[in-house]
Amino acid sequence: MNTTKGRVLVAMSGGIDSSVAAVMLHEQGYEVVGMTMKTWDYASAGGSKKETGCCSLDSINDARQIAVELGFPHYIIDIRDEFGDFVISNFTEEYLAGRTPNPCVLCNTHIKWDALLRRADQLGCEFIATGHYAQVREENGRYVISKGLDDNKDQSYALWGVTQESLARTLFPLGQLRKTAIYDFARERGFTELVNKPESYEICFIPDNDYRGFLRRRVPGLEERVAGGEFVLRDGTVIGKHEGYPFYTIGQRKGLGVALGFPAYVTAIDPETNRVVLGNFDDLASTRTVVGKLNMGKFASLEGRGLVPSTTKIRYNHDGSPAFLEQKGDKIYVYFEEAVHAVTPGQAAVFYDGNDVLGGGWIERHTIGEIPEPSEAVAVR
Repeated sequence: MNTTKGRVLVAMSGGIDSSVAAVMLHEQGYEVVGMTMKTWDYASAGGSKKETGCCSLDSINDARQIAVELGFPHYIIDIRDEFGDFVISNFTEEYLAGRTPNPCVLCNTHIKWDALLRRADQLGCEFIATGHYAQVREENGRYVISKGLDDNKDQSYALWGVTQESLARTLFPLGQLRKTAIYDFARERGFTELVNKPESYEICFIPDNDYRGFLRRRVPGLEERVAGGEFVLRDGTVIGKHEGYPFYTIGQRKGLGVALGFPAYVTAIDPETNRVVLGNFDDLASTRTVVGKLNMGKFASLEGRGLVPSTTKIRYNHDGSPAFLEQKGDKIYVYFEEAVHAVTPGQAAVFYDGNDVLGGGWIERHTIGEIPEPSEAVAVR
């Protein structure tokens, strides 16, 4: 095959998306090198579920088989130490601080892209590629991430933290395709096992989807240390006991074990006092939030632009809400046009200009506050 488009290192998990990405690039004339990253082993997690997903032996073998069939090299890299030191430790520390972490964003930003680029340099690859449903382009000297064509699969939210230097070498082959087209592509080439392979949506290092059990195993003595904390209302009225503040998240309704005569939600978590605040759905409403540890995308900064209109997503499965952004130094203040519910410290807020990612950061705090007048807003230029 005439490989005229350059050499590309493709992150291959063994699933259909990354496998099709590798095959597509191979057919388009790139010199493909496959790489599967071992980020975690389930024996260390201590869970009871059978090993499945992106780190299992079956998935590694599936990725290697694609490479063998198409005649390109495939490597396995063990990044369990760096993954554990950063992603797992952060996950644990955030829950112990009363926040709700997003390990997938951290992994993309600090582990996967860094690991891929280092190996790409070692293997003489100009580009790296993944099976994410997103797009990237260069515009006005900036590399801009935008949403994937398939709204139901779009993964741009999880990529806001990837640096400009990394995006300059990144390809997203699936960005302009719908999931149905991916299945068709695989069927046409005889990869029926990929089409029939179930997809995993759990956090990779928590295969049983029980983060509370993971924390108990990860932090010896945690359960005894935090048990017996108080459920309280906003005014401080004590209404019951709970299992410990790390085992609850903002917006949680199920599994509270208290009856208040109305649907109760977790509205705040205080790790200092081991108190979990409960309230009704309206108590979850916020009109403002502060976002820090920014990584800007379409523009290097929004500072000096006044109030910039955007659609802001406060979690992965959030549709996004109209909001105005005001950058002050290393923080962005988000003013929602209408109140949003369950803004959660520790999660990422990602700002969009249409389909383009303006940037993102980590939610630090939120308040009920005044909504700015639309006349104060300035158009993004």
